[in-house]
Amino acid sequence: MNPNQCSFCGKKRNEVQMLISGNEGFICENCIEQAHSIVMENVPDNGFSPAEHVDDLKKPKEIKEYLDQYVIGQDQAKKQLSIAVYNHYKRLLHAKDENREVEIEKSNIIMIGETGTGKTLLAKTIAKELNIPFCIVDATILTEAGYVGEDVESILSRLLMVADYDVEKAEKGIVFIDEIDKIARKSDNPSLTRDVSGEGVQQGLLKLLEGSIVNVPPQGGRKHPDQKYIQVNTQNILFIAGGAFDGIKEIIERRLNKQAIGFSSEKLNKTDDDDYILSQLNAIDLRKFGLIPELLGRFPIVTYLDKLTKETMIRIMKEPKNSIINQFVELFKMDGVDLKFSDEAIEKIVEETMEKGLGARGLRGTTEKVLEDYMFNITEHEEIVLTEENIIF
Repeated sequence: MNPNQCSFCGKKRNEVQMLISGNEGFICENCIEQAHSIVMENVPDNGFSPAEHVDDLKKPKEIKEYLDQYVIGQDQAKKQLSIAVYNHYKRLLHAKDENREVEIEKSNIIMIGETGTGKTLLAKTIAKELNIPFCIVDATILTEAGYVGEDVESILSRLLMVADYDVEKAEKGIVFIDEIDKIARKSDNPSLTRDVSGEGVQQGLLKLLEGSIVNVPPQGGRKHPDQKYIQVNTQNILFIAGGAFDGIKEIIERRLNKQAIGFSSEKLNKTDDDDYILSQLNAIDLRKFGLIPELLGRFPIVTYLDKLTKETMIRIMKEPKNSIINQFVELFKMDGVDLKFSDEAIEKIVEETMEKGLGARGLRGTTEKVLEDYMFNITEHEEIVLTEENIIF
């Protein structure tokens, strides 16, 4: 073993930039680069799909079990999301079959639920589990072509970025469009005013959702006549949309003739009324809310997320892998402080958060407020036990 030359190509130390030592030899940076390129060329490309055969795919039950570790409750939404993702995987495998006689169409999905019920969390969690490009985009930044804001095609430029600008990979990805309710039609009279971030954006989304070849600006943003475009076929891209749809319950109630006038005994006696009303949700209500029929037709699966109860919020505080309690315990542990929460303290934090009406998203802010002084004087403690008595808002 000569320490002054590469064991692979034989170049001397003064002919290369570096020599890296191993157990029984040395290798230069040129040989490392060549070896890397050989490895990359010979790694089988499975189309960025998680499996080569349908038997190797994670079944809907397994996908839901993974979601259960991070998201508490919302079983109906998790079930439908797991099925949609599993079927998307199967479509990718089916598309490879050259002898296929049937073309399987995708089933885009739309999720409705109040703020803080877990729509975005479901999307982010499922992104961890997937072996295909996944991106989350916000519908509020989109405007009609020609106006200040982003064109609908910028959605695909985000997906391209995630896929390292590999068009083939991006064409098999999943896109989560958040705040879809913010592009609802503002008025039933389309000619009243120019609705540049409402109906116009919905119409722009149609060609993306249906499946067509779209010219995507590589860097996103506005289109320019002299700009080079990347052509992306959206036929195999699965779209999942989510939104709070504030006021949708009243629309469903009117359709069901359940609108209360004064004191309605039926309304007062029905404890699960909110969940019952949301379970009756259908495309008619979404159309009344302001989504155009053409868009709704491209979202065949409509699911809803339940309103969070006090018991669910307490479970959210304690049970998930990355629960708020676990996060703060870990933060304090880094300073050698042992942090503990009593059940009464957790209950008080949940009650305070529910009063604010922010859903599960508000739990972190409330907990931060409770722990503010302890975090400021963190070096003065070795153990902190939070009880109902020492919680001050």
